[in-house]
Amino acid sequence: MRRSLESGVRSWVFGAMLPLLLAPSSWLLSSCKGGSPVTATQAVLDSADQVLLGMSHYVTDGGVLRARVRADTAYFFSNSQRAELRNVHVTFYDLTGRPTSTLTSKEGTHHWRTGNMEARGNVVLVRDNDGATMRTEAMTYNQVKNEVASDVAFTFDSPTQHLRGVGFTADPEFRNVRTKNLTGTGGQLVLPR
Repeated sequence: MRRSLESGVRSWVFGAMLPLLLAPSSWLLSSCKGGSPVTATQAVLDSADQVLLGMSHYVTDGGVLRARVRADTAYFFSNSQRAELRNVHVTFYDLTGRPTSTLTSKEGTHHWRTGNMEARGNVVLVRDNDGATMRTEAMTYNQVKNEVASDVAFTFDSPTQHLRGVGFTADPEFRNVRTKNLTGTGGQLVLPR
C-alpha cells in the first residue's frame, strides 16, 4: 500500500510539474528558432582581436603627454588600428603636463595610429580651471591639431555664459571656440536667437 501511495504521489507530482519543466525549454527553443537579433555589442565582441577590461592608455605627441584615455571595456581591432571603448573617461593635458579638461561619454573610438578619438552618447567635457561644461551627443578629438569638434547640437555653461548652438571647433580648454548657429547669454551680452 505504501509503495502504491508513493508511486501515485510521484506520478501526480511529475504530472503536475511536467508542463512547468517543459515551458522554459519550449520558450528557449522558440526564441532560438526565430533568432534574436545580434546586438552591436555582441557583433563587436565576436570580431574583436582583443578585449580589455579596465583599460588605461596614455596618448603622447613627440614624447609630450596630451591625453589619458580610460574605459571600462575596450575592443581592439588590429586591421583598422582602432579600439571601440565603453564608458569613456579622457583627461587632456597642456604642453606643460597640466590637466586642462576632462571628457566622459558612453562610448567612443580611439584610432591608435593617429591618436584621434571620437566620443558618442552623453558627451560631457569639463574645463578644469573653472568647471565650464560642454554637453553634446558626439565630439571628435584631432591629436595633430589638438582640438575638439562637433557638428551636432551642444550647450556650454560657464560661470559667466550659457550658450547653445550646432557645431563647434575648439581647443580642449575652450579658449578659442568657433561655432555656428549660436544663441545664449554671456555676461551682459545677449545673443540673438
